[in-house]
Amino acid sequence: QVQLVESGGGLVQAGGSLRLSCAASGRTFSSYALGWFRQAPGNEREFVAAISRSGSNTYYADSVKGRFTISRDNARNTMTLQMNSLKPEDTAVHYCAARDSSYSGGIYWRAIDYDCWGQGTQVTVSS
Repeated sequence: QVQLVESGGGLVQAGGSLRLSCAASGRTFSSYALGWFRQAPGNEREFVAAISRSGSNTYYADSVKGRFTISRDNARNTMTLQMNSLKPEDTAVHYCAARDSSYSGGIYWRAIDYDCWGQGTQVTVSS
């Protein structure tokens, strides 16, 4: 299994930007479909964005569409989430997730579909 480590979280004012990174170990990174999820206190973990093994397909939650961009670099075993126009409601612990995918274009938006998770990074947006 791949091991995932997130970084890049922090405190930012509303309207600002942050760039989250997810670094993965292992030689088979390109065989994994990836996703970002977040969880605020008292809330369930919710889907943010997903990207296919090849990077050709992406999918976003309606709440972040047009503001966030997910990307991956299979040569560097990294995935990023560029977050612009941040809002206080984006405040949450953000997690990256991975699952083996036999289909290069497959994307997954349910947390139950992923079996590898990072430890999370806190994003706090002040109003």
